[in-house]
Amino acid sequence: MSPRASREPPAENATVVTSQKVCAGRADDYQRWQHRMNEAAREFDGFEAVEVYPPAAGDENEWVAVFRFGGVDHLTAWLDSRRRQELLDEGQEFFEGSPTQEVLRGGAPAEQAPETITAVISHEVKPGREEEFLRWQDKAFKAQAKSPGFMGSELFRPVEGVQEHWVAVFRFDSREHLDDWLSSDVRQTLLEEGRTYFASYDVRKVRSSFSGWFRFGDGEQDSAPPNWKQAMTVLLALYPTVAVLNLTEGHWLDELGVPGYIGLFIGNVLSVSALTWLLMPLVNKALAFWLVPGRATGYRVHLAGAAVVVLCYVLFLVIFGLVPH
Repeated sequence: MSPRASREPPAENATVVTSQKVCAGRADDYQRWQHRMNEAAREFDGFEAVEVYPPAAGDENEWVAVFRFGGVDHLTAWLDSRRRQELLDEGQEFFEGSPTQEVLRGGAPAEQAPETITAVISHEVKPGREEEFLRWQDKAFKAQAKSPGFMGSELFRPVEGVQEHWVAVFRFDSREHLDDWLSSDVRQTLLEEGRTYFASYDVRKVRSSFSGWFRFGDGEQDSAPPNWKQAMTVLLALYPTVAVLNLTEGHWLDELGVPGYIGLFIGNVLSVSALTWLLMPLVNKALAFWLVPGRATGYRVHLAGAAVVVLCYVLFLVIFGLVPH
């Protein structure tokens, strides 16, 4: 995505971003309910994808759900459906206050780096000030593009009859860089200027780690696993991969007299390739009962999965401890 904002995104896709604050101690109940909501959405024409993001540190139990459809009409049919309303009524007990949502028309999913974080900011633009707001937003995006860690931005116009707010979406390579921009003197000055053109604004942050390595089959891509599960799983696949490469490829390169820094690069290429296209899909499938949030809904499942991974760690340590070096 270009660092410059797109004022007229293509209209073939439509996305709704919903933010919900879950009551303390009800996260497991909420995840089971959200899984049902996701399954219901999949039955509607035009459904393309759904992702659910758990709260980032300091976000006070605020979960974000992102549904993507093949057009505004398909999305509107889902938003206005009786089935969705029934589920919303059932889920009221899990939430504090009312959820907020923005509908985005156009745009395309972005490939995220492991620590990429996305900010979604909705603006209530004052009537008759739209063109001035556009010029102000363009100025803000240009200033934002100079900020460390900036990865791209996009502006979404209101969708008549569905979404009244203007929504700015921008990405940074880390939570720290995003927070630096949001609290910067430059942005505060811009906000003071922008209040001439909009009556209010709202900020939400969406984060997903190791997103490219955690993809499950149809019906199970409800959200990425928690970070601690992702880290444990990646280590489970990474350690034996590196160990085997050191015993094979590393030994052969040493005998050929290849410089160490080149051998390290080749080893990294092989290990990342093996993880991405071979090992992580296998590990994800084997540990789906523990990794997929829609399945891992009790403490016993969390503990059982973690115990299996730890036992695998011990097994690998014993095996490679016995291999002559």
